[in-house]
Amino acid sequence: MADTSFAPPDVHVRFGAGLRHQAREEMRRLGCARALILSTPPQSKSALALAETIGEWAAGVFSGAVMHTPVEVSARAVEHLRSVDADCVIAIGGGSTTGLGKAIAYRTDVPQIVIPTTYAGSEATPILGQTEDGVKTTLSDPRVQPEVILYDPELVTSLPVGMTVTSALNAIAHAAEALYAPNRTAASDELALDGLRAFARSLEAVVAAPHDLAAREDTLRGAYACGAVLGLVGMSLHHKLCHTLGGSLGLPHAETHAIILPHAIAYNALVVPDLLAPICEIFRGVSAGATLYDYAARLNAPSALRDLGVTEAQLDQAADLATRKPYPNPAPITRDGIRTLLQAAWEGARPHP
Repeated sequence: MADTSFAPPDVHVRFGAGLRHQAREEMRRLGCARALILSTPPQSKSALALAETIGEWAAGVFSGAVMHTPVEVSARAVEHLRSVDADCVIAIGGGSTTGLGKAIAYRTDVPQIVIPTTYAGSEATPILGQTEDGVKTTLSDPRVQPEVILYDPELVTSLPVGMTVTSALNAIAHAAEALYAPNRTAASDELALDGLRAFARSLEAVVAAPHDLAAREDTLRGAYACGAVLGLVGMSLHHKLCHTLGGSLGLPHAETHAIILPHAIAYNALVVPDLLAPICEIFRGVSAGATLYDYAARLNAPSALRDLGVTEAQLDQAADLATRKPYPNPAPITRDGIRTLLQAAWEGARPHP
């Protein structure tokens, strides 16, 4: 089972029901006294409830976090942080909220406490993805790594089953790509496999019984492992395609990752089937891409880009953007190959074994 042994020594990671109520104690440990609480608009109630919990330690709430961390939103949040004289941020939510907290910390170096409500896993990394003028770029910086992560399974029991599944598949994508990363190590492989096994062990149980706290905590441990491995190794084709589609077309992050995952893995499995063989063992299948497709289908995950509103005509633009700059990947990146991959993802076709 994933644990916190892979966390950098200055990152405090905890798992347990009710941990959100200990945010003030974590602020005190960091030497902070005024937190700006962050959320997306739909999760503003959670942010306000947390503000009430920490009382006078709350400097205010900024509930404007949105997908793909637009730089203009980050600028407004930094301005708000300074206007209320906050000395730290508490991000309660998924990847969008965590991304905003990271963007603020990158610009101001204030400490971050993250209370995840999805399985995005970005809280476990020093990586920030930002969007400007329709282009998403990523950077890695020590200031971006949150200082405290509180995994409270009570907060994900109300996560709708559909969002649970797509968020988990987003996390699984980190671990799957880590298995063939050019800078992978024995430690990163172990962490990736820990994350994959945790989801294989518990995700279907969560779908069957969303309020099962033990299963929810196990999937949060999987999310942490999959997120932490993202901070250790480089990502390749899958993440490049998802960033391209998300940044240029404004697609929902987790759903896009869920749809692209089996196709990107199938593309690379033609070259490195041995490195991806653990996926077949863990999720019970014969070939990695088809195995992940079938696993997602069992969970009723979205399978087609066209269902997200992507038009077939937009695939050419996406293929051009995704092949514009070279990046490490096991299989050669060709424009024709990526265009074929995107066509299959657009149609929702099962990858060939």
